[in-house]
Amino acid sequence: MRIKDVSLALVGSTLIVALGASPALADSSSLPAPDLTAVRTVHDAALSQGAPGALTRIDERFTTHHVATGEADTGAHTAMDTGRRFRVGSVSKTFTAVVLLQLAAEGSVDLDAPANRYLPEPLPDDRITVRHLLSHRSGLYDYTNDMFHNTVPGFEAVRNKVFSYQELIDLSTARPLNNAPGAAYSYSNTNFVVLGQLIEHLTGTPVATQYQRRIFAPLRLRNTSYVHPRTTLSGSYARGYLRQDDTTLPLVDSTEQTLSWAQSAGAVVSNGKDLNRFFSALLSGRLLPAGQLEDMTTMVPVTADGKQSYGLGLRARKLSCGTTVYGHTGTVQGYYTYAFTTGDGVRSMTSLANTSNNGTVNATLGATLDAAFCGSGTATAESTAPIRGYTEDIAPQIARD
Repeated sequence: MRIKDVSLALVGSTLIVALGASPALADSSSLPAPDLTAVRTVHDAALSQGAPGALTRIDERFTTHHVATGEADTGAHTAMDTGRRFRVGSVSKTFTAVVLLQLAAEGSVDLDAPANRYLPEPLPDDRITVRHLLSHRSGLYDYTNDMFHNTVPGFEAVRNKVFSYQELIDLSTARPLNNAPGAAYSYSNTNFVVLGQLIEHLTGTPVATQYQRRIFAPLRLRNTSYVHPRTTLSGSYARGYLRQDDTTLPLVDSTEQTLSWAQSAGAVVSNGKDLNRFFSALLSGRLLPAGQLEDMTTMVPVTADGKQSYGLGLRARKLSCGTTVYGHTGTVQGYYTYAFTTGDGVRSMTSLANTSNNGTVNATLGATLDAAFCGSGTATAESTAPIRGYTEDIAPQIARD
């Protein structure tokens, strides 16, 4: 498996990217041991900034590390533990991408064909390809910018609603495109809602069935499910707590919701063990043929410093020690998730904080990546100071503090 090398320059406000040779993905063989003390320090910082609890699970071959801090349920004062299930938010996008890329490997989908070839109702621009959707380069407006401009009122308005894919797509296409298809990276939940509709239209089965057949069952992900539109979670789970825009007000318990506003863009439920197994299997080549995995892991920088990149439903982060890890972040009301693995899939880490609408906590939680993959003394690389103008996987064009 290989990943394209990139160089970039910032010209005005435009990120210019050049693709070069394709060095092999880095593996885990030279990594130091995880720094569990640093992980606990990150957790403690996240709790001091407003998270009720945090967990991190690290898996590497036959070794597993568990760190859990704070509470999974503030009402019952139940301690957090690493086995708890939670809403993974946009980590769901990688599951959707795997299904789509398996269909591509089977010859059912051409990534460079117009997406309209596979949809029941056309998108407004026939130039939008399937690859554009997978890489957030379609230009489709993210309807969640409007839906959650006011965080808690927006959430309460849709908490128990059930949308069709087309209703969500129509919310997006009522607005003009952010950019011409293929011209720029612009993160939009709409892209993966369209992909969910595409999968269901093409296969004639619910996306939940495709997840189960192609990923959950083969990998024995016993704590992973797609429960839309059921509002409740089963088994042992962490409750989610949404911070209000007026931060003097108490947190809102956001655990129960249909998550119909996200569906194939964010409605998967899982736990640390299963997410680690999923990303390990993906990067080690167990879920996709080599050609489709190379497509998925061909990364283009999405930040001016080049440290964060996006492929097809997959993020990459270059850490302070020079190691690059692959996975996805997740934000859904009440939950922040980081789920990443090494290029060979050998060391995997999932971290959760059970709050959201708190960019400081989200940035702090990201420091578990350095602690897990770079070892001692690196977890301080992420500042715990307030992040001004921070954006998230939900309403990515709305700046939050």
